[in-house]
Amino acid sequence: MAAQEEHPVQKRQQIIRGAETVFTECGYEGASMSRIALQAAVSKGTLYNYFTSKSELFAAFVSQRSQTMLTEMFEPIADPDDLGAILHQIAQRMVALVLAPGSLVLYRIVISEAGKFPDLAQIYWESGPERVLAHMAGWLVQQMQAGRLRQADPDVAAGHFFALCQTPSCMKRRLQLLPPMNAGEIELLVSGAVQMFLDSYGRSLTGPSERRDASCGAGP
Repeated sequence: MAAQEEHPVQKRQQIIRGAETVFTECGYEGASMSRIALQAAVSKGTLYNYFTSKSELFAAFVSQRSQTMLTEMFEPIADPDDLGAILHQIAQRMVALVLAPGSLVLYRIVISEAGKFPDLAQIYWESGPERVLAHMAGWLVQQMQAGRLRQADPDVAAGHFFALCQTPSCMKRRLQLLPPMNAGEIELLVSGAVQMFLDSYGRSLTGPSERRDASCGAGP
């Protein structure tokens, strides 16, 4: 008990690491609090002192993983004034995180269990993709205000960028229909995603109304 009070953060991390192992091996339904306690090398009493239910523990695990993803994805880069380089690095990190073994396992757990445990899908969405999209949208607002991108709905733009990075190859990898992508394949995917995004949202692109006006030409 004294050790628990002295190192609550470390103990919590110890439990979450144990839970990650059990969820990965057994899925959500197959995981039990007893097995998680055993894997984490804590008593069930200690486990329940930190997490009152399996769903709460799963939420903590997903939330922590999402925070790590956000930190890695949006950490500063060498040249913050080069929009193309920034987008390229964000896309690289996004694809790498999506294709990371732990992310693939988590995605498959949620998909396989969503029918029986719809709360899992909600936890996954709110803690993962929704937070990434919201953070991306906020960053895009800054770029629009700085004049680097044309004005547009930032939530829609963030969704488009996310979708461009989620190619059929990524889906096939999630379904275990493709082997791990090599660096060249990832670079091709990322470069194409960034170019298409800039083609759509780059500052030099005219809006729909401007294109319509231009197509009419100058009347006599």
